[in-house]
Amino acid sequence: MTVLKSYKLTVAAMLMMCGSSVFAQSGSTDPMVSGANSGVNKDWLPSRTPDGAYDRIPLKDRMRQPIPWQNIRESDILWKKRVWREIDTREKQNVAFRYAGDEHTGGGMFIEILIDAIKKGKIVAYGTFDDRFTTVLTKEQIMEKVAGKRDTVVLEDPTTGEEIRQVRISDFRPETITRYKLKEDWIFDRNQGQMVVRIVGIAPVQDLYGDDGVYRGPQSMFWLYYPDIRGLLANYEVFNPHNDMFRATWDEFFESRMFSSRITKVSNPFGSIGGGYGESFQDHLNPMESLYEGKKVAEEIFNKEHDMWVY
Repeated sequence: MTVLKSYKLTVAAMLMMCGSSVFAQSGSTDPMVSGANSGVNKDWLPSRTPDGAYDRIPLKDRMRQPIPWQNIRESDILWKKRVWREIDTREKQNVAFRYAGDEHTGGGMFIEILIDAIKKGKIVAYGTFDDRFTTVLTKEQIMEKVAGKRDTVVLEDPTTGEEIRQVRISDFRPETITRYKLKEDWIFDRNQGQMVVRIVGIAPVQDLYGDDGVYRGPQSMFWLYYPDIRGLLANYEVFNPHNDMFRATWDEFFESRMFSSRITKVSNPFGSIGGGYGESFQDHLNPMESLYEGKKVAEEIFNKEHDMWVY
């Protein structure tokens, strides 16, 4: 066999292998080919073909780790303040919380990521009797909050005029989660020489509506201990409205403070045991006064870091 013939056979074999590879890639029916995993929303379906101009690393194979926290010793803490915040998802800067989701964000909203993880036993949810994580919610209690509720409605038959009882199921609507509560500690660490913020807990707040569609008020669904859910948040991406290629994880989103929020409560001697400690501004101030008071506390915390260097 001549060198030329050997070269031609080698090239032909390589072309056949490349062609079969391309054919297998384009004709695959494996839903994981597109890099998607099972969505957190039951109505979301992953693409069964490579949905894009390039092959992206599957989300399930990334296994990202949360941003490591630097250890803080109690003896190095010179000043500490506990703060409660509220994130309004209807604000423009918080649009990521209301994104419906895709294969890289879990196929659902942020609240659906949390609920899916609770159902699968990945994270633990705590009751809203207080915000100190004293009561663990059972799976049945969680399902009562997120599963469809059965309501019996009495209707009148237009033909016979008789009353008919009809059972209706109202499904959980993720868009009714319009706010999130945050509990965090602001600490001046002399070892690092700077102010450090640590999120302690997060709680979704749901808007409740009556059968007549009238708004009834907000209600916290559950509390989550933030350090325990950071591993979960590190494996889901946040939608970037400016560039689809560069997306932060939810852990990076919170740690980088990419959200907009307002302070609603700060540690003070007027709180009750049921709410931890610290009287809320909303308890004795109108909405405008509460907003200004929260901005005042935020400014005091900002100035505290500079004052510590003077002392």
